[in-house]
Amino acid sequence: MTSSPVAEPGVQQSPSSLLPRIKEARLQILNELRKIVVGQEEPLNQILIGMFAGGHLMLQGPPGTAKTLSIVSIAKVMNLDFKRIQFTPDLMPSDISGTEILEEDQTTGHRVTKFVAGPVFCNLIMADEINRTPPKTQAGLLEVMQERQVTIGGQTYALPKPFYVMATQISMEQEGTYPLPEAQQDRFMLSIMMNYLPDDQEVEVVRNSTSAVRVELEKVIEGEELLDFTAAVRGVTLPPEIGQFIVDLTFATRPTIAGCPDFVKDYVSWGAGLRASQNIALASKSAAACDGRGVVTIEDVKAVLMPVLRHRIGLSFRAEVDRVSVEDLINRIISITPTPAGK
Repeated sequence: MTSSPVAEPGVQQSPSSLLPRIKEARLQILNELRKIVVGQEEPLNQILIGMFAGGHLMLQGPPGTAKTLSIVSIAKVMNLDFKRIQFTPDLMPSDISGTEILEEDQTTGHRVTKFVAGPVFCNLIMADEINRTPPKTQAGLLEVMQERQVTIGGQTYALPKPFYVMATQISMEQEGTYPLPEAQQDRFMLSIMMNYLPDDQEVEVVRNSTSAVRVELEKVIEGEELLDFTAAVRGVTLPPEIGQFIVDLTFATRPTIAGCPDFVKDYVSWGAGLRASQNIALASKSAAACDGRGVVTIEDVKAVLMPVLRHRIGLSFRAEVDRVSVEDLINRIISITPTPAGK
């Protein structure tokens, strides 16, 4: 198979010229990940859509569904500097971002402050079991995720590029968990569900994981090329009528908006905000780019709607009583929202 030409370092390419390379790289990355991650095709695709768009990601699901394995493997395939933080109740914000220490200058004898960088100074940070730590520590990630920088003692330190936060959550029914504030959840572009495998795929996992064969993952892309992909994704065209369709979908999740569907008023406490519309648009562009296309379609929007919205809608008590899930609501909103003519 002939590979698409790759630009030399420092040579600027137009966004549209990168689309074939994005499609090819996506397929190559998936082929590498399949060496070690069995099944989970849709979640892996969603992870790549989010990363090519430059977004932070939340991975959810029961234990043993390859959440950690997927993140570690992606860091290897993309040759990213990777670090992992295990979130615990006693974790402090300084354990994430770093801290200032006093030390003596050997030449002058004066005490000076020195910044000691925390583990967040890398390309890909894994926030494992993020809801095991209190809100004060969770909030330590807000500036990191939004501004991609750390401010300590009035001094601002930029994080490396590219930079991603990938978090995992455990079931809120377990003891010692703290729900993520709405503002914190909103910083994650996608919330990706990884569920149990079918029995035949679980048999494959059991056989592979207990054998003596070691699997080596090949590097497919570097961080610099990933930055080029992110720029190219933003150059994908979003037709005005599809932009309106995205906003209509987001508005339909808000129970306080005039004309909101009755079932949303019954089952939703708070709906999706502006970032939802922005992230649906950007993730849709990334989905189109992953397929080598330069224009967003309705199908691209529908493909990313669930992971963008599922963590941005708060259910009411009545929804819990009636056993209505966020996914049920999103599917119902899609079914009643008119699509643009001819789309």
